[in-house]
Amino acid sequence: MNRWTSFNKFSITLGFGFLYLPILLLIVYSFNESKLVTVWGGFSTKWYASLLENQALKDAAWVTARVAFTSATIATVLGTLAALALTRYTKFRGRFLFSGMIFAPLVMPDVITGLSLLLFFVAVNLDRGIVTVILAHITFSMCYVAVVVQSRLLSFDRSIEEAAMDLGATPARTFLQVTLPVIAPAVVSGWMLAFTLSLDDLVISSFASGPGATTLPMKIYSQVRLGVTPEINAVSTILVTIVTIGVITASIITKRREVQRQRDEQAAFAQG
Repeated sequence: MNRWTSFNKFSITLGFGFLYLPILLLIVYSFNESKLVTVWGGFSTKWYASLLENQALKDAAWVTARVAFTSATIATVLGTLAALALTRYTKFRGRFLFSGMIFAPLVMPDVITGLSLLLFFVAVNLDRGIVTVILAHITFSMCYVAVVVQSRLLSFDRSIEEAAMDLGATPARTFLQVTLPVIAPAVVSGWMLAFTLSLDDLVISSFASGPGATTLPMKIYSQVRLGVTPEINAVSTILVTIVTIGVITASIITKRREVQRQRDEQAAFAQG
């Protein structure tokens, strides 16, 4: 029986069109000569050139890049440690509470998370700025890293760690030279995911930001409320391109590592 019926093809086409056609239109109209975003006036790249003269957008982009890189790096370290704790230490007091606190941001609405962080920053008398935005992004992106790394650790063969320690390696050296290289694709994927989530976050950043900490999504949203301009289409296209490159790179790294792992397992099985 042929599963690819006309109805299935129509449904898939309609679904992908609903998801990606607006993005495609945004990209096309970012090369529009006309200032009117709904009227095509010819092909032009002048709006990308004008971005170089828009200091407000450049400042917001620089803040976003710093926040995304810093928060993704710290979230990756903390998320990896949390994943190790959940997979290696299955029985310790408070494990259920710990796992719940790690995974709560996955299902928590952004508005609730942002409001909670805002109240916390006010309670501890911490002035809102880049630091608070970074802390907020670490809070919600760390759990995504933990999920990605934990899924890899669950299928990890711990016998190679035991062999390394039997040969005299310390636990720290075993982790750095044996465990980390094996789970590196998952760690890199987690970092890219955290970076992407931080890059396009709007709601939580709006609660945690302060003077001098306006991120690019916040700047875009504030300008869109006054009307969409071709410059907004251009900067949005750049963001879409960066996110797409990150997702594709992470997928390629993960796929290649998985293929290499399967080859190694087959070679070891053949030798055994």
